[in-house]
Amino acid sequence: MSRTRLVCWIGLIAAVSTLEYSARFSGSTPKNTHNEVYSYSAFANGLIFYGLIFGVVLAIAFDRTDLFALRRPARRAAALAVGVLVATYLWELVVVTLPIRNPGKEQGLTPTHWEPSHAGAFAANVILFTVVAPVVEELTFRGVGQSLLRFTGRWPSILLVGIAFGLWHGLVEALLILIPFGVGLAYLRDRTRSVVPGMVVHALFNGAALAIALLS
Repeated sequence: MSRTRLVCWIGLIAAVSTLEYSARFSGSTPKNTHNEVYSYSAFANGLIFYGLIFGVVLAIAFDRTDLFALRRPARRAAALAVGVLVATYLWELVVVTLPIRNPGKEQGLTPTHWEPSHAGAFAANVILFTVVAPVVEELTFRGVGQSLLRFTGRWPSILLVGIAFGLWHGLVEALLILIPFGVGLAYLRDRTRSVVPGMVVHALFNGAALAIALLS
């Protein structure tokens, strides 16, 4: 049964990653996506996507809710969470100095300016990026995925989850940030035995990206 769950989880990650990279390299990905945060349709599409993903993950973890690791974090969770977040930002500062396109802007979802007339849609998308996405992705990767991969060993499972998380987004340059971030979140989950701290860090990371884009 565990092998079947693992195969299904790998299939889910592979399917989404393949679709994302196919869309990117085929040129079917919209060029100007910076203002999607001001669109209610983007919010609706995001809800549908994460709703479908969550449904599949629920099916994979059927009758094994322990796979989600939704439990009270171990002690020092706050300190570990801050450490992962700070390490991620320090690494991002290193990456942006490399002679490549800014990986933080590759996805193209962060806004380039404030649009007060679309404040409602922006607020909806903020909820999508800082609540819905972190919760679903943490349950998918650091929850079910890391639980199913723990037979490979502590560090192999952490690294595998981090790589899968990076590929999931269908980006190239941003892998330099996404994979280490995914590894950091997996390490946090391993040390605290819970996905809850990772949800908080993930939400803060996404929220800070939106705030910095608007203020810069």
